[in-house]
Amino acid sequence: VQLQASGGGLVQAGGSLRLSCVASGDISMIYSMAWYRQIIGKDRELVASIRKGGWSSYADSVKGRFTASSDNAKNTIYLEMNNLKPEDTATYYCFGQNSNPTAEDYWGQGTLVTVSS
Repeated sequence: VQLQASGGGLVQAGGSLRLSCVASGDISMIYSMAWYRQIIGKDRELVASIRKGGWSSYADSVKGRFTASSDNAKNTIYLEMNNLKPEDTATYYCFGQNSNPTAEDYWGQGTLVTVSS
């Protein structure tokens, strides 16, 4: 399984971005997917989770501003980010939970989001 994230960039506070993550390979090995982010010097944190059927959950810091969605026909998940704040500046990673609980999970390469004040 390979995860390819894209869509990061520089945006002013209050602006919007949409991240995409395309999954390829044996995607039947993916149980669920999520978006994480990592600020330099801090631990990686969960931003949003999405499961089959469209169920999603969000970190408190992004509730009401970020929306995770999926397009199964395109093997793609998205993270729509609105009303961005400087504290949202981070590298965002796409994550795939392996359906085999004894095997490693999957990570994309990260895409940088920079929000200027």
